Amino acid sequence: MPLLNPRFLVISLIVLLSITVFREAEASYRVYKVKVVNEFPHDPQAYTQGLLYAENNTLFESTGLYGRSSVRKVALLDGKVERLHEMESSYFGEGLTLLGERLFQLTWLLDTGFIYDRYNFSKFKKFTHHMQDGWGLATDGKVLFGSDGTSTLYKIDPKTMKVIRKQVVKSQGHEVRYLNELEYVKAEVWANVYVTDCIARISPKDGTVIGWILLQSLREELISRGYKDFEVLNGIAWDRDGDRIFVTGKLWPKLFEIKLLPLTPNDPLAGEINNLCIPKTSFLLEI
Repeated sequence: MPLLNPRFLVISLIVLLSITVFREAEASYRVYKVKVVNEFPHDPQAYTQGLLYAENNTLFESTGLYGRSSVRKVALLDGKVERLHEMESSYFGEGLTLLGERLFQLTWLLDTGFIYDRYNFSKFKKFTHHMQDGWGLATDGKVLFGSDGTSTLYKIDPKTMKVIRKQVVKSQGHEVRYLNELEYVKAEVWANVYVTDCIARISPKDGTVIGWILLQSLREELISRGYKDFEVLNGIAWDRDGDRIFVTGKLWPKLFEIKLLPLTPNDPLAGEINNLCIPKTSFLLEI
C-alpha cells in the first residue's frame, strides 16, 4: 500500500473536522411548527403583554398601552374577563407572572413593577427591578426570569427583586435580541422574539437556544379569515397539570392551544431560522 501524502492527510482531516463541526452546529437546536388543537375567544382590544395559566381553565393577563393597561383574570373557554384592575394612565403594562399567591407585573420604560394579590388585585405594592427595561416575566416556582428587550435573560430573587444572574441568549453564536414575553415550560424558558412569529426555547443554565417554534401559520390563519387589525405574536401560557400550551398576540381575536410538530432537518424552514427569528436591524420600539 503506497504511503499517503501528508498534505492530503491534513486537508482530509480539516474537511472531516469541518463536516463534524457543521453537523454539531446544525443539530444544536430543534425546529418545530405547530398544529392548532383548540382555539378560544380573546379580547381583540387586549394589547397582550403577559399571559399565564393558573388552574381550572383560568388565565391571568397583563395588557399594555397608556390609558388601557390592566391586569385581568380571564376565563379560557369564552374569553370573558372575570376580574379587572385598570392601571393608572401613566403606566404601560408589561410582563406578568404568578408565584404562590402573588402576581408580579412589570411596566415599560420604567424600573417599576407591582405585586398584586391574585384573588382580588386590591392588595399590591410597588417594587423596583434592576433590568434595563421591563418586558417579560416568568417563574420556575422559586426564582423569576426577566427580559428587557435585549438579548439578556435575567434571573431575579423574588424577595429582593435583585438580579442574581444575567445570561446572553444566543443561537449558534448569534445574539437573540428583543426577547419579550416569557414562560417557564418544562425546565426551559420560552420567549417571544419581538417582531417575529417565533418562540425561542432557552436553556436557563447558559442562555443557549435549544429549540425554535415557528408560528407563522397562526398569523396566516387569522388573515385568511379576514382579520386585519392585529399586531405581533405575544403571549405564552403553559398548563402544567394538563401539559397544554396556549399562545396569542397583541390585539389578537383568538387564543390558540397548540401542539408542537418537529420539522425534519431537510425542511426548508429549518434552514431559515436566522432570517425568520433573529431580527437584524434596530428599530423604534413601541411595544
